[in-house]
Amino acid sequence: MDQPGTAPHEAPKLEGMKAFLTVWIGQVVSLLGTGLTGFALGVWVYQRTGSVTQFALILFFGSLPGLVLAPLAGALVDRWNRRTTLIASDAAAAVITLILLLLLWDESKNLLELWHLYLLTAIASVAGSVQWPAFSAATTLLVAKEHYGRASGLAQMAGAIAQIASPVLGAFLLLQVHLRGILLIDLATFGVAFVTWLLVRIPEPVRPPGGPATSLRQEAATGWTYLRERPGLLALLILFACTNFNVGMLQALLPPLVLSFAPATTLGSMLSAAGFGLLAGTLLTGAWGGPKRRITGIFAGLLVQGLLLLVIGWRPSAILIGAATFVFLAAAPVVNGCSQAIWQVKVPAGLQGRVFAVRRMVAQCSLPLAFFLAGPLADRVFEPLLAPQGPLAGSLGAVLGTGPGRGLGFLFIVLGLLVVAGLLFATTLPRLRRVEEELPDAEVAASGTVPGSSTS
Repeated sequence: MDQPGTAPHEAPKLEGMKAFLTVWIGQVVSLLGTGLTGFALGVWVYQRTGSVTQFALILFFGSLPGLVLAPLAGALVDRWNRRTTLIASDAAAAVITLILLLLLWDESKNLLELWHLYLLTAIASVAGSVQWPAFSAATTLLVAKEHYGRASGLAQMAGAIAQIASPVLGAFLLLQVHLRGILLIDLATFGVAFVTWLLVRIPEPVRPPGGPATSLRQEAATGWTYLRERPGLLALLILFACTNFNVGMLQALLPPLVLSFAPATTLGSMLSAAGFGLLAGTLLTGAWGGPKRRITGIFAGLLVQGLLLLVIGWRPSAILIGAATFVFLAAAPVVNGCSQAIWQVKVPAGLQGRVFAVRRMVAQCSLPLAFFLAGPLADRVFEPLLAPQGPLAGSLGAVLGTGPGRGLGFLFIVLGLLVVAGLLFATTLPRLRRVEEELPDAEVAASGTVPGSSTS
C-alpha cells in the first residue's frame, strides 16, 4: 500500500515531464533547422574556397566566443527569467539567420562574404552561450529528480536526430530550394520553438528578496568558487575535459583515416551509421534513465570508449571502424546522461546557471585544443612514423601496417591507451569515486508550483 501523501505529488511530476516534452519537441525542430543551415553553409564555403582551413574557421568562431563568455552568461542566466532568456537566445539566432537570408536574397550581387559568416557565427556563439545553462537549469525545475536521467537522454536525442537528418535533408534541399530556401526553413523552425516556449511556464528558483546583492563579476566567479569547494565535482569536470579532447581528435581524424583507404561514399555511410548509434544511445538513456549509481555508469562508458579507440586504429576496415564508431557514440549519451544527472542533483537550482556555464567552459575548452593539435600530430609525427620507410615501419608497422592512414591508426591506439590509463587513475580518487555519497543532494526550490502547460 502507498504511503499517505504520495498520490497528490504524482500529478505535478507528470505535468512537469509533459511540459519538458513540449519544449523538447520545439528544440528538436529548431536543432534540425539549425543543422540544415550549418550543413548548407559548410558546403557553400567549401565550394567557393576549396579550403578546409576556411571551413574550420567557421567552427572556431562558432565555439570560442561562447566558451570564453560562459561564466558571465551563467551569472546572467541566474539573474534573468529562464523562459525569457531561452526565447531571447532563439530570437537572436533567428535574427542572424534573417541577416544571412537578406545577404543572399539577390544571388546576382553576391553580397555574402566569408567575413560576414565569421562575424555572424561569433555573435551566434555569444547568444547561444546562455542557451545551454538556461535550458539545463530550467530542466531541473521542470522535471522530478528521478527523471533527470531520462530528460538528459531526451535532450541528447534531439541533437542525435538533427545529426542524422541534417546532412541527408540538407543535401536534398540544396538541390531543390538552394541555400535561400534552407534559411527560410530554418526561420520557420525557430517559430515552432517560440510557440513551445510560450505554451510552457518555467518556474524560477527562489532568490533572495531585494534582488542580487553582489556585482555581476562576483556572481560570475561564484561558479568557480562553488567547484573549488567541491573537489569531487571538480575532478568529474576535469575527467570530462580530458574525454572531450579525445572526442575532438575523433571528429578531426576519423574522416582522413577512412579516406586513406576508402572512397567518400563509404565515409558518408559510416557517419550516418554512427549517427544512428548516437540515437540508439539516447533512446536507451531516455527509457532506462541510467544506472542507480551514476559514477559507475560514467566509468564503465568511458572504459568502453577507450577500448573502442584501440579498435578504430587497429585495421583499415570500414566495417570494423564503422561498428566501433557506432558503439562509441552509443555509449556517449549514457556517460553524458549520468554526468548531467549528478550535476542536477548536487547543484542548487539557483546556482545552476553560473555553475553549469563554468562547467561547460572547462569541459569543452579541450575541443579547440584537439582541433589545433590533430593536424600537426597526424601529418608531422604519426604518419611519418609508419610511412613505408618510416622509423617504426619494421617494428610496429609489421603489426599495424604501413602507408597512408596507418600513422593515424597508431594515433588512435595511443589515444585509447591514454583513456584507459587516465580512467584507471580516476578510479583511485576517493572524492570522485564517492561524489554521489559525499555531496548532499540540493533542494529544488522554485517560486511557484511545479508547472504544467500554461500561456502565462
